[in-house]
Amino acid sequence: MTLERYAIGVDLGGTNLRIATYKEESTPNGMIADSIVLPTRVEDGPDAVADDMSGAIRKLLSKHGHGGNFAGLGIGTPGPLELPDGILRNPPNLPGFNGYNLRRAVELRVGVPAIIESDANLAALAEFRLGSGKTYGAQSLCMLTLGTGVGNGIILDGKVWNGHNGMGGEAGHNSVDPEGEPCPCGSRGCLELYASATGLKRMAKESRGSDANDSDESSILTARHIAESATAGDAAALAVFARVGTALGIGLGALVNTLNLPLYVIGGGVSAAWDLFAPQMTVELRMRSYVYRMNAPTEDDSRLRSPRKTHVVRAELGADAGLLGACLLPLMQGSSG
Repeated sequence: MTLERYAIGVDLGGTNLRIATYKEESTPNGMIADSIVLPTRVEDGPDAVADDMSGAIRKLLSKHGHGGNFAGLGIGTPGPLELPDGILRNPPNLPGFNGYNLRRAVELRVGVPAIIESDANLAALAEFRLGSGKTYGAQSLCMLTLGTGVGNGIILDGKVWNGHNGMGGEAGHNSVDPEGEPCPCGSRGCLELYASATGLKRMAKESRGSDANDSDESSILTARHIAESATAGDAAALAVFARVGTALGIGLGALVNTLNLPLYVIGGGVSAAWDLFAPQMTVELRMRSYVYRMNAPTEDDSRLRSPRKTHVVRAELGADAGLLGACLLPLMQGSSG
């Protein structure tokens, strides 16, 4: 009997660490199984996180084996990331990890080779293979992941594009307002400051004014509550999402003019509020990008998913995109343990 090929994927976040197996089934999308979720012990340092990660990986290897049916181990981590070595470079949600070689640390603990990639690139890879890229028949796409920050992944001709040393695809730190808020990256007015959950909360707080009553702060300072307020017609919350749409339209305009790809995908938790920011995003994108104006889909083009047009769509895979991408990476590269 031929054993079904499988891979192990790891999605390292600032809050949680997720590890799972992915099996190549006869179904088109395969299957995530044996998911393990652990808190990311950032405060205990990178070695503690590598220990937790490796312990979970060993459990899955013990259950499924690592013979000929084991395709390999893929790890997704917040960027910036120096490739192919797997050295983290000042990841904003993982303080204390700068200069840490996560790939090597895990390989030494587990005893199998690993492939490491930025979480944003892996989310884009999963969308390309299993989500919107498949739906639209696109061979290339650009994805923005709107979460705590703004991640960016680019797939060109079916392959992850990293730049010359792995630090490409940082559109979250392209400035959309040169006189805007200072960013921890050292610039000002970065897209991440306006289109992330963190940016949403900051803008909502600003809209309430300095004399706002702290007793009701929790009712607005989460992305979900801001979206609920906007849906209920709250003018301040609606204005916040208009700012999100404007920032995304400016940022996408630069990407569309530069890359001229058929598909741009918006994912991450903030994308759940698509109906609140997408109209303003589209208006701004049309203003900023003549390439988009020339290639914007008509209603029929959108319905038929015409590959000759430029589509901007919401991601299809949800919160599992990064984990799916981590599993897909070794399967696509033909790794073996």
